[in-house]
Amino acid sequence: MSAIEIRELHDMAEFAQLYRVFDSIWHPEPGNPPVTVELMKVFSHSGSYVAGAFEGGEMVGGSVGLLAAGGSLHSHVTGAAIGRGIGLALKYHQRDWALARGLTTITWTFDPLVRRNARFNLVKLGAMPEEYLEGFYGEMADAINEGDESDRLLAVWRLTGEREPYSLDGAVTGLAERDGLPHALPLDGAPGGAPDRAVGGATVLVATPPDIETLRRGDPGAGKAWRMAVRDVLGGLMRDGGSVVGFTDRGEYVVDLKQA
Repeated sequence: MSAIEIRELHDMAEFAQLYRVFDSIWHPEPGNPPVTVELMKVFSHSGSYVAGAFEGGEMVGGSVGLLAAGGSLHSHVTGAAIGRGIGLALKYHQRDWALARGLTTITWTFDPLVRRNARFNLVKLGAMPEEYLEGFYGEMADAINEGDESDRLLAVWRLTGEREPYSLDGAVTGLAERDGLPHALPLDGAPGGAPDRAVGGATVLVATPPDIETLRRGDPGAGKAWRMAVRDVLGGLMRDGGSVVGFTDRGEYVVDLKQA
């Protein structure tokens, strides 16, 4: 991570560079970029967050966020090459940027079916989902999301409080093995399974598919089945008051039903 430089962006040429980075990741249809160059300019000029990640002088990632109600930064879009520590470096920078401005939380949305993102957000950072957002973005026309429902979890990363300074390394521990917990949605529960949102127990597990991106390209029907099952089970549990408290090494959300 020491070779990665993160800095705020301020001029149109840099915004255009970041636009191209995002385009190379999502390959959106023309007219449907995750964020335009003009909006980056507005966000930057008005005091919101626009940053780029550089490796050897080349922009390899970046993030765009806006100031939100309640002393929060909402991270609208973050994209970077996978497996090189760039995403984590961007989160370190976001956290420092927010704390320097007296902000207490960072929020963002992510697809509940993408295991690597769930593990990164919940286990690596300690951000927790606080709301299930059904069809949040409507239809999305890009190479990653096209043809699927845009359900998202709202992740909330709390930066202050009794756990400050917040640990970015393994903030959620002890959740690797929860063999004794019942499954509201088992690992083999979709497609074709019988999810049981009413399963007994104070804490339950909700599974995710191993690789939803590959699955929905090769078997769209199976991908759709997983989407609907997780929407019904995880979304239903959260709407009924359940709290997501972790994510296991096997790819299951740990949901505390004590308040449900």
